[in-house]
Amino acid sequence: MAPTTTNPMDETIPGSIDIKTLIPNLMIIIFGLVGLTGNAIVFWLLGFRLHRNAFLVYILNLALADFFFLLCHIIHSTMVLLNVSPPNVIWVHCFDTIRMVLYITGLSMLSAISTERCLSVLCPIWYRCHRPEHTSTVMCAVIWVLSLLICFLNGYVCHFFGPKYEIASVCLAMNFFIRTYPMFLFVVLCLSTLALLARLFCGGGKKRFTRLFVTIMLTVLVFLFCGLPLGFFWFLFSWIKGGFSVLDYKLFLASIVLTAVNSCANPIIYFFVGSFRHQLKRKTLKMVLQSALQDTPETPENMVEMSRIKAEP
Repeated sequence: MAPTTTNPMDETIPGSIDIKTLIPNLMIIIFGLVGLTGNAIVFWLLGFRLHRNAFLVYILNLALADFFFLLCHIIHSTMVLLNVSPPNVIWVHCFDTIRMVLYITGLSMLSAISTERCLSVLCPIWYRCHRPEHTSTVMCAVIWVLSLLICFLNGYVCHFFGPKYEIASVCLAMNFFIRTYPMFLFVVLCLSTLALLARLFCGGGKKRFTRLFVTIMLTVLVFLFCGLPLGFFWFLFSWIKGGFSVLDYKLFLASIVLTAVNSCANPIIYFFVGSFRHQLKRKTLKMVLQSALQDTPETPENMVEMSRIKAEP
């Protein structure tokens, strides 16, 4: 997003819808509908059917952010395909700000998940004995409030006051902060992930991968390939001089499709990891999700006990 310039997401190719516009937006709608279903199931299971631990609280909030992010994508793509213009400029800015909030929230949740997992591996004694009980809930609340605050303040200061205020020092400060904050989250995500991998592969002793570790690693990997490109367009667009070229617009559409894939992929990752090397017969979605978020190594000694616990209603 570029607070001081026209957002490329709000631009449409003039005239009738051609194939280059039709295909990406249809893909966004298809992936969006699949992702809405998957994230709704994850949210329902984690919110009402499973006992939540530290990591499940983050994943529940990530599913909520992905759900509404995909919903915004579907609304925008449907408007483009139906050639429906936004009611007014204020609606455009509000809608764009909501998408920005959801994107930053999702990135923040991933960074928090990776950091907390890294702490649980690097400092296991402190994590088990001294970590505050409601840290995950408090962190999720702070993430939502902070994302809402910085995005809506940026939109209010740099858009709703009118163009003559866009060069004001407050607006410049907000522009700088809203660009550097996601980059900071990205650095935290990468460093915590690399530290976790280094500890597991190079640390002393034989380490066993848990399904939770595999789930987190796959989720982070998919985000780096599919979710990150949109962030570069949103947060670095205003630093690009000379406007938005046709090639840039095509790359931007591709990044939008990839972002829809990223938000759609998380429930699929949970199902894949939870069902891998397990018989799917008589396994409910609840049991599959429990297995995907399991933080205990699968050894012959504990497989029977875990199976008994998972079979309990």
